[in-house]
Amino acid sequence: GGGMLRSLGSLLCLWALWLPAGTGAAARGLDVASYRERVRAMFYHAYEHYLESAFPYDELRPLTCDGQDTWGRYGPGPGLVGAPPPPGLTSLLFSPHSFSLTLIDALDTLLILGNVSEFQRVVNVLQEGVDFDIDVNASVFETNIRVVGGLLSAHLLSKKAGVEVEAGWPCSGPLLRMAEEAARKLLPAFQTPTGMPYGTVNLLHGVNPGETPVTCTAGIGTFIVEFATLSHLTGDPVFEDVARKALKALWKNRSDIGLVGNHIDVITAKWVAQDAGIGAGVDSYFEYLVKGAILLQDEELMSMFLEYNKAIKNYTKFDDWYLWVQMYKGTVSMPVFQSLEAYWPGLQSLIGDVDNAMRTFLNYYTVWKQFGGLPEFYNIPQGYTVDKREGYPLRPELIESAMYLYRATRDPTLLELGRDAVESIEKISKVDCGFASIKDLRDHRLDNRMESFFLAETVKYLYLLFDPDNFIHNDGSAFDVVITPYGECVLNAGGYVFNTEAHPIDPAALHCCRKHKEEQWEVEDLMREFYSLKKNKKFTLKRASNHGEVTSGKGPEDASSEKEGEKRNSKKSSHSLLSCPSQSFNSKLAVLGQVFLDNT
Repeated sequence: GGGMLRSLGSLLCLWALWLPAGTGAAARGLDVASYRERVRAMFYHAYEHYLESAFPYDELRPLTCDGQDTWGRYGPGPGLVGAPPPPGLTSLLFSPHSFSLTLIDALDTLLILGNVSEFQRVVNVLQEGVDFDIDVNASVFETNIRVVGGLLSAHLLSKKAGVEVEAGWPCSGPLLRMAEEAARKLLPAFQTPTGMPYGTVNLLHGVNPGETPVTCTAGIGTFIVEFATLSHLTGDPVFEDVARKALKALWKNRSDIGLVGNHIDVITAKWVAQDAGIGAGVDSYFEYLVKGAILLQDEELMSMFLEYNKAIKNYTKFDDWYLWVQMYKGTVSMPVFQSLEAYWPGLQSLIGDVDNAMRTFLNYYTVWKQFGGLPEFYNIPQGYTVDKREGYPLRPELIESAMYLYRATRDPTLLELGRDAVESIEKISKVDCGFASIKDLRDHRLDNRMESFFLAETVKYLYLLFDPDNFIHNDGSAFDVVITPYGECVLNAGGYVFNTEAHPIDPAALHCCRKHKEEQWEVEDLMREFYSLKKNKKFTLKRASNHGEVTSGKGPEDASSEKEGEKRNSKKSSHSLLSCPSQSFNSKLAVLGQVFLDNT
């Protein structure tokens, strides 16, 4: 039906590469199944001790076997050297009682490991225990990626996990309402002259008087994945609109040589920190341009990223390393590699630049082998750690890149990084009550902290690296058909887009909840347009951000359908379309395995 074709738009342009599982790995004697089980055991060692010793606090303190209400990473990574954490990040949720962010963060990992009963239990706990109407200062960035992202992902996966869903799901549901409520609390931060948000917001009162207007680039550009998903599911465009406006404001304020800095004043649009690079303070802005382009099939976001990519290659790349440079002059300011930058090879693989991605990955892997982890900062010319930045808080980024690159290449070296990660995390950081952050990679001193991203990201990417048959890796050969108030809808067909906290979003879900008749992509219209095409005429599938259509070479027989397409497009013509490569149309169309001939 119409819904089945509607959902195809998200999947047609996402590549799915299939190779026999474990290619090359067996030859090197790496037992993938046994490492997968060790990763599963790591998750439960950490998760069970969190529930036993720390719940309902935000995080586990593994050395003292208790909990604390600290609020994750301070903004997107450690920020500038010596910069204090932004104000208001020390306790987000939830007074008068604690609420555990680790539960939201670890929820979809439970399902990826196949634990439906615990997933269902946690969903019930969250529905009963969460209240966002509290007088607390929260990081806008962190609340979005962990709370909004975690709730959206859990909402979209809940039917797969056997949760009884409402009749209107995925266009309604308790977890979606919670995600929307949390996101609404963040909207006051976006009310600035530039559309770039403040970094901190009070959940009850909005932006505090006297709040600093300086926000890091990632804290401005890391909303489109969650906010566009919310807009598409709820029908309220405000979320996607503010996220797009913030992205475009950063683009408008790039330097003449095409670079963005680290921190900007959201009132005046003046760059406060002018270091340009791919790491802390900037990282997920670039990530969300690519992932937003894939999720929304949006050509404008992708072309923005590709322009940045050129400037990054021209000014910051040296011998497959990336340095920090002055954003206006391009002169090197810090010749360091930050562990947060290790997401970059995975991002390059998403745009198909696999050779460059592998070369950079192998550089980063040499650092891992030198220390048994990635130090927060690594001085490239000296080949050693940077003072006071010798720690490894069990970050996921290098493992994340290995997971993406392994899907693309099946190179066994990537499994070897996974093996090394399991071995060193178990050897260095495993303690009786969980896994402790490594304070110093030189002498293996530990910190009394287990960040929630360890369960949300590090363990998840490790497991997915070693689990080639996981449902997350679905290539579209299996799917679920769901009946919604707006027609039929295909879900769980693969092509998942991970937010920057590793919460997977099903791109097909964005096409389930069309509220307006004129925006519906009806199968009859589509088939009529396909069959009106002459044999072997070129055609292009185009996908707008809110519906799909087929266009062909202009001819009199196409005029009426083209006019209808224009009418449908007029409401949302503000951003351009992303085209898949043109191909000959040979009187045959296969849709999810069913073949239609032009005489049917």
